[in-house]
Amino acid sequence: MAQAPTRRERQREATYDEIVRVARALLADGEEVSLRAVANRMGITAPALYRYVASYQELVDLVAFEIDKAATERFRAAADRQSKDDPAAQVLAAAVAFRRWAHESPREFTLVFANPIADTSCARRDFITSSTSGHFFNALLVELWEKYRFPYPQLDELPDDVRAALEDPLLPVDLDLLPEDGRGLLWVFISSWAALYGTVTLEVFGHMDPRIIESGAMFAAMVQDQMERLGMGEDRERLEALLASELARQ
Repeated sequence: MAQAPTRRERQREATYDEIVRVARALLADGEEVSLRAVANRMGITAPALYRYVASYQELVDLVAFEIDKAATERFRAAADRQSKDDPAAQVLAAAVAFRRWAHESPREFTLVFANPIADTSCARRDFITSSTSGHFFNALLVELWEKYRFPYPQLDELPDDVRAALEDPLLPVDLDLLPEDGRGLLWVFISSWAALYGTVTLEVFGHMDPRIIESGAMFAAMVQDQMERLGMGEDRERLEALLASELARQ
C-alpha cells in the first residue's frame, strides 16, 4: 500500500502547481516567462523560487511538460469521440485537435514545441522521452498499424545514423507495443510527426498565405498524404468527410 504524502510533500507539489499556473498566466498575458517574472507574480523572491526550479531551463521544462500533459487531454477527448475500434478516425480527430490547440494557444505551443532540446544530457533525454502527447500519438499509430499493416522499412534498409538512433531511440514510445522486428515503424512515426508538426508550425507562425491557413487546405492535403502512407487509402472517402467535419467544429 502506497504511503500517503507528507504535509511537506503536499506543500511542495502545490508550489509546483502554482508555478505552472503563474507561468501559463504570463503566457496568456503576452508576458515573458522568466524566473523573476514567475517569482514576482507568486509574491516570493527569486532565491526562494530556486528551491523548486534551479534554472530557467528547469522552469521551461516543468511548464512545458505540464502544458503538454493538459493539451493531450484535449487530443484524447477528440479521439474518444470516435469508435474505439477505428484508430484512423481517432488519429485524424486528435491531429485536428492538436492543430486547433496550437492556433488557440500559440505561446503555449511555442513553449512546448519550440523549446530547444539539443542538450542530450540525462535530464533532457528524460524530458523528450516522457512527452505525454508523444506517447499518446505513438500509441495510436501502433493501433493504426495493427489494423492496416502499412509497410515499414527494416533497420538494414535505413541509413547508418538512422538505424543507430532507432536501435536506441530517444522517442516517447513504449517499445513493448511494437512488433518484434518493428523498430522501422519508428521511422514512419517520426516522419508522420514531422509532417503534422511542420504543417501546424508553419500555420501558427504565419509562414504561408493566410487564406490557405484559414481554409485549412495545406493541413488537409498533409492529412490526405498521410492517409495513403499509413494504409488508410481504402477508407479515404469516409475519412475525408470526417476531416472536413472535424475542421469545421468550433
